[in-house]
Amino acid sequence: MPPPPSLEELLRFYEQKWLPMGYESAEEEASYKAYGREILAKFWEIHQADFRMPLAVERMFYIDIDGIKLRGYIDRVDKLDSGGLSIVDYKTSKELFTTDDLARDLQLTLYQMASEQLWQLPVERLTLYHLRSNTPCSCGPRDKKRLAQAEQLVLEVAENIAAQKFPATEHQYCPCDFPEHCPYYRQQYAAAAPESPRQATLPGMAIADAVEQYVSLQEQIKELQLELDELKEMIIDYCQAEDLNRVFGKKHAITYKLVEMTGFSEEEVRALLEPAGLWERLLSFDPSRLKQLITDEEIAADIRKKLATLRQVISTSPRLWVKKLEEEP
Repeated sequence: MPPPPSLEELLRFYEQKWLPMGYESAEEEASYKAYGREILAKFWEIHQADFRMPLAVERMFYIDIDGIKLRGYIDRVDKLDSGGLSIVDYKTSKELFTTDDLARDLQLTLYQMASEQLWQLPVERLTLYHLRSNTPCSCGPRDKKRLAQAEQLVLEVAENIAAQKFPATEHQYCPCDFPEHCPYYRQQYAAAAPESPRQATLPGMAIADAVEQYVSLQEQIKELQLELDELKEMIIDYCQAEDLNRVFGKKHAITYKLVEMTGFSEEEVRALLEPAGLWERLLSFDPSRLKQLITDEEIAADIRKKLATLRQVISTSPRLWVKKLEEEP
């Protein structure tokens, strides 16, 4: 095993390979360059002690999925002492990864498929490495079901490409360099052009005016909702103070009631069901599944009866109902 490069060698290589293009100013370039140097220095400090030669770095791969050729690059592949493979994908995003990010990451799934085809060895670990904080986030390999789902997704995407279907997906990097072709931005960039029949004005109103009127009405609705909530609280307070369930206006009456919401205490339900081996049937503490258990005749009647008695009031909320008064002849 060769020794790791010194920090000086690493930073010298960084200087040689630095690309100065793409920055808005010399100050911005200098800031990013210094930040990159800081990340590399910290990476070296953390990993120089456990340095090992990777099996592959920036490895290009091709995989064939039912005739669809897929090409990509894997950041890093290590061979573990167990004989299996470890895949690392380095990321420079600002936010640290969650376990959900790791579980949903399609790149890692495809990298596992490619690595197992390339080296005929099982992948044992998948890692998203957050470079800004030098934090690895790892999990085990995808199972056969997940791999099959990824293959199906590749086939569906390929089919949509062949059919010229390119649905727009909006995210934090929008707009891209082609906003005039995007359904989220096209109308804005086509505003100066003559309107086509499909972009014709609304009956009696231009689309730009319709947008502004919609926003104006939304703001009025918010103001009215605040006023409505204040009146609602006033009526509820009056009914409670006077011990009334209905109050009358000249043309309408409003009925006031306290509505009870019932439910179950998770602790009590678990204490009842777990000894009987029924807790696992809930999967999660789901009220709808509890209702099914209460009516399931395969479950002992005494348990169903006890479960029904555990229902309790968990909250109350005041409600108002409006009724129009009948006009006198």
